[in-house]
Parts: sequence; C-alpha cells; structure tokens
Amino acid sequence: MPQAHTHLSPDSIYPFDARGVAKRFRHAAIFGALDSLTPGETMRFVNDHDPLPLLGQLEARYGAALSIEYRQREPGAIAIDFIKRA
Repeated sequence: MPQAHTHLSPDSIYPFDARGVAKRFRHAAIFGALDSLTPGETMRFVNDHDPLPLLGQLEARYGAALSIEYRQREPGAIAIDFIKRA
C-alpha cells in the first residue's frame, strides 16, 4: 500500500516561479500549488509584474486562510510569500 506524502518540515518555503508557466495555465497552477500546502507552509511566488488581479482572486478564494506578504516589490522583480494558515 502506498504511503501518504508528508512534508518533513512544516515551515518549508516552496518556490513558484510564475515566469516559467504559460499565461493560460498560470492561475490554475498557482491555485493548485496553494491547495496542496498544509498549514504553516509557505509558497514563495516570483513574477516580473505585481499580480494585483491574482491577489484579489486569492483573497476571495482563501480569505483569512492565506497570508500574503511581499518580500520584494520592484519594477520587474516581485516576490511574495503565500503562507497557508490553519
């Protein structure tokens, strides 16, 4: 019987570079990655532009269950930590 996948470190940061994902698949890939996080885990999102429409969608979908923290916010260089809450 296969074992369930468990993360060894609940405070791990998992990188997600949106620049390498085709635009038509990008939001679905982001939602899928966030859905797979367990509480306490972080996805570090990197992009070349500030994804304001996406952030609105994430707030509507996850509400208080997801913390959004900018790590870098410069033209052409955006890094945001998405932290899954309990």
